[in-house]
Amino acid sequence: MRVEISKLIVADSEICHGKPTFKGTRIMVWQVLEMLEAGMSVEEIIASFITPLTKEHIKAALHYAADLTRGRDNVTVSVPLEA
Repeated sequence: MRVEISKLIVADSEICHGKPTFKGTRIMVWQVLEMLEAGMSVEEIIASFITPLTKEHIKAALHYAADLTRGRDNVTVSVPLEA
């Protein structure tokens, strides 16, 4: 099952055990958040991955974390309905 969390973040049971990742990558959102916590700059984080990330990805991760701590559940399920 694939859940679209935002324009840039998805949780797909077939990718990284369903952990939230950035669309089209196997980069997990928690990895970027931990890098920020460790004091890495946005530029250092972007340069750390072979798969391209942008500043928008970093902002999306922060927005997702803020939503979680607020208790918001802003997700869109993008799974075809079975007949």
